[in-house]
Amino acid sequence: MGKRKEENTESHISGQANKPLTLPAHALDYHAVAEELGANREDGLSEAEAKHRLDEYGRNELDDGPGVQPVKILVRQVANAMMLVLIMAMAVSFGIGSYIEGGVIAAVIILNIIVGFFQEFNAEKTMDSLRSLSSPTAVAIRSGNAIVVPTAEIVPGDMVELKTGDTVPADVRLLEAVNFETDEALLTGESLPVSKDAEATFDPDTGAGDRLNVAFSSSTITKGRARGIVFATGMKTEIGTIATALRAKGKKTRPVKRKPDGSARPHRYAEAWGLTAGDFVGNFLGVNVGTPLQRKLSKLAILLFGIAVLCAIIVLAANEFSNNSEVIIYAVATGLSMIPACLIVVLTITMAAGTKRMVQRHVIVRKLDSLEALGAVTDKTGTLTQGKMVAKRAWVPSKGTYSVGTSTNPVDPTEGDLSHTDKAPFALGVESEKDGEQMGDVRSYEELLRDNAALQGYLNVASLANLAHVHESGDGWKARGDPTEIAIQVFVSRFNCNRERLTQEKSWRQVAEFPFDSDVKKMSVIFENNATQKKMIFTKGAVERIVDSCKQVIWDAESEPVDMNTEHRDQILQNMEALAAQGLRVLAFASKECLTTRTGEKAESGEAYDRAVIESDLTFHGLIGLYDPPRVESAGAVKQCHQAGVAVHMLTGDHPGTARAIAAQVGIIPTNAKVIAKDVADTIVMTASSFDKLSDAEVDRLPALPLVIARCAPSTKVRMVEALHRRGAFAAMTGDGVNDSPSLKRADVGIAMGKAGSDVAKDASDIVLTDDNFASILNAIEEGRRMFDNIQKFVLHLLAENIAQACTLLIGLAFKDSTGLSVFPLAPVEILWVIMITSGMPDMGLGVERAAPDIMARPPQSLKTGIFTMEIIVDIIVYGIWMATLCLSSFAIVLFGFGDGELGEGCNDSYSDRCDTVFRARATTFVCLTWFALFLAWEMINMRRSFFRMQPGSKKYFTQWMYDVWRNQFLFWAVIAGFVTIFPTLYIPVINRVVFKHEGISWEWGIVFIEATLFFAGVEAWKWTKRVYFRRKARKGLGKVPDLESKVFERYLERGSVEDGGEISEK
Repeated sequence: MGKRKEENTESHISGQANKPLTLPAHALDYHAVAEELGANREDGLSEAEAKHRLDEYGRNELDDGPGVQPVKILVRQVANAMMLVLIMAMAVSFGIGSYIEGGVIAAVIILNIIVGFFQEFNAEKTMDSLRSLSSPTAVAIRSGNAIVVPTAEIVPGDMVELKTGDTVPADVRLLEAVNFETDEALLTGESLPVSKDAEATFDPDTGAGDRLNVAFSSSTITKGRARGIVFATGMKTEIGTIATALRAKGKKTRPVKRKPDGSARPHRYAEAWGLTAGDFVGNFLGVNVGTPLQRKLSKLAILLFGIAVLCAIIVLAANEFSNNSEVIIYAVATGLSMIPACLIVVLTITMAAGTKRMVQRHVIVRKLDSLEALGAVTDKTGTLTQGKMVAKRAWVPSKGTYSVGTSTNPVDPTEGDLSHTDKAPFALGVESEKDGEQMGDVRSYEELLRDNAALQGYLNVASLANLAHVHESGDGWKARGDPTEIAIQVFVSRFNCNRERLTQEKSWRQVAEFPFDSDVKKMSVIFENNATQKKMIFTKGAVERIVDSCKQVIWDAESEPVDMNTEHRDQILQNMEALAAQGLRVLAFASKECLTTRTGEKAESGEAYDRAVIESDLTFHGLIGLYDPPRVESAGAVKQCHQAGVAVHMLTGDHPGTARAIAAQVGIIPTNAKVIAKDVADTIVMTASSFDKLSDAEVDRLPALPLVIARCAPSTKVRMVEALHRRGAFAAMTGDGVNDSPSLKRADVGIAMGKAGSDVAKDASDIVLTDDNFASILNAIEEGRRMFDNIQKFVLHLLAENIAQACTLLIGLAFKDSTGLSVFPLAPVEILWVIMITSGMPDMGLGVERAAPDIMARPPQSLKTGIFTMEIIVDIIVYGIWMATLCLSSFAIVLFGFGDGELGEGCNDSYSDRCDTVFRARATTFVCLTWFALFLAWEMINMRRSFFRMQPGSKKYFTQWMYDVWRNQFLFWAVIAGFVTIFPTLYIPVINRVVFKHEGISWEWGIVFIEATLFFAGVEAWKWTKRVYFRRKARKGLGKVPDLESKVFERYLERGSVEDGGEISEK
């Protein structure tokens, strides 16, 4: 993250810009602020000018402090539990005069520190760069286009648009503010939102809390919308002046529990000190910091440390607690063989690499916990459409249906023909369009508007009850705003009734605005007609809510509005259903004259009026049908989710008909839904009102949870997540709006949209999708499963190796020489060498292994079981014991089979002729164990498939394994390095006899090759046994394999009607 080009902030005057203005921004009107900053209030800055200002003023960031700190990383490498065990072992070695062993342990320590430092340093840099990617964004107007830019790239003079749920990117002098309020608690301590007024100016000495024409950086927008010019960025903002205080770190000590009068007894101080010390030890050992998996592995490491101490005691006890230095150092080495020193380092590096890979696949991980959790997602709800709305149908009751032809540019109102028919949508049906017939006569907008007051009234509501901007610039048509409102604004622009024209030509003046509310599902504006001085209320929203608010309807063009009756309502809803059946998103328009007087003096503020009164007794004008086509990849992504065992639920604000049509197109509901029993069909697609009426117990008794819930409120989404949890599902939730934040927080994995998502939603989420694409969630799940698999692989490899070493060393204590001391099958330095060479680098190689071909075709992992499934535990024991058996047999064969069984005297300490056989047997055991550990890493690429046939479909029957081992080059070279380093230790004089306590071997290589063959044979036989077992288990569980749809929807397709009043049981 680049450093800001900052001047000294001590001389900065509160309220001033980065480059001082004639007066602070709040003391100038917005025309003067724009002029002094060189800003354009229509088209914003050009890209070139914005880049120039970014270079001049620096990035819009608070001083982040030191960033990545190499010294702290280095300290972390030394000050951790695993490293301290090695340091203690080194101290013991030097203390008893075993300088060679102590030197080797020192080398292991240094190597671990160096590798760990550089890997963690790179990981920290990666995570630092990811933090910048997941930072908030802002909508800036650049060259007339509304574009999303990182907050850090906002510059003085930028024009920005602000809406409910956003975080203000910098200090902004407002140009317009409609019902606009911000939460400034972080800055001023004011707990209530502050209402803003763009037209006002204030005295230069006005305090920050009273500058009502300025929106401050980092404040959250709680209501309304606004547009403004940025005048201060980075450390020159108001929040920049208190950034240092905000960055103060929390206390690391536990507070003392005190009585109401403030006093505390002595034992309370002891309790607080004890808890603080416990926290420190827990942090140090890693059992209460990091992700759940990291904490679990830290506890495992502590358990293994306890076992290591026990192993060391066993070694000493077997030699009658002799004070012989070789016995002591062997006890230390045996203990070390149980310590997976590189486990936490490899886990951290694997996760850092995983986050980096996810960025390339359009997924930003904000919380590492979610990375582990993604491998276990069993349910998700999602955004499936393109978010590029197009108006296709408009129904005016007294005139008929207006249709728009196809267009290649959704924001260009000059593309696509307008056609009209007197028929209502329900009379047209959906077949005529499918057959390619024109929906009525093609006519120009002038013809359609001629003597058509009903259409003009409809267009006025559609144009003015709308916040979107659609305008033509030098390089084509531009639009900014909500996609739904843009589509409506483009539609009215086809009739030359654009909001800009109606307001700028002074025909209409806005008086107040009631923004869209997800609870009432309506938005309203009050406009005054400048010619007649008449105030009108224009409302749009969900059809059912608008109809319920209407008293009259213009049913006949030749007559005045009539009172709305039940027949009118039924026909309106019938036409809505007809439009929704075509997959259109349907909204309704209504209006009335405003006879209400304001109760307050807030300019353009809805609070000056009673919203309930404003939005009642309306006159119905008509419906509009909008098409938001599903993303091209949505259907394929849903199918892949189903194959991966992930159920997809769709929670939407759409009408049930629209929701059903989209869900059917992408495969969320079964294609043959018509044959399903009615009671079950009613469960597949429900409305939020029906779902919310059910108690939790009734929801739990449903045959299965709804696949689609329409007309969703925020509370409905939360209830759905909780219902999934009660059924034992692991839920991921996607969302982009402020109303999604509660459910994003409640879900196991909250997934926010990076482009369209509000900052509040991003803050509530665990993961951000940079391309807003449903298919990217599949990428995230696949990466999560790949990481989960790889963690299992290297943990299995590490622990199997630990068991092999421990069994070899402990059982080997039975070999006693003439003095009664054990003759060790492996020397201490050999043990340390095996730990150093065969663990760290090969396990890092396993951590970056690619995903298995069937990774998305198998059910999700259980997070309750975690990585230690029964299969993994049994594998660890089987592989560990098999390796130990072969190692001990190689030692015994060389010693007793081909040798004379002479165990000599003092063979643990130095070489002599009597010890030659022992030294050769020890070398053979050392080579076998090293090879087995390295070969096991290759075998762990796939825990069930044969090493020689990892690609079952390959035609390379005898050579495929070569391609497989070469594919993961990190692992390949780690294994090769392990092979190569054996030879210097065997054949270089002094190193072999004095350091490693073994002798170069010759004919014994034959035993090594035979043992290696047996190792492969044993592992392959075990894998074959597992494959047979799991195949039989799968056949027993499945019987006849159903097609995917039958498998996914079997709970719905195969369920008969459920008797009323009876309890519904799962099949």
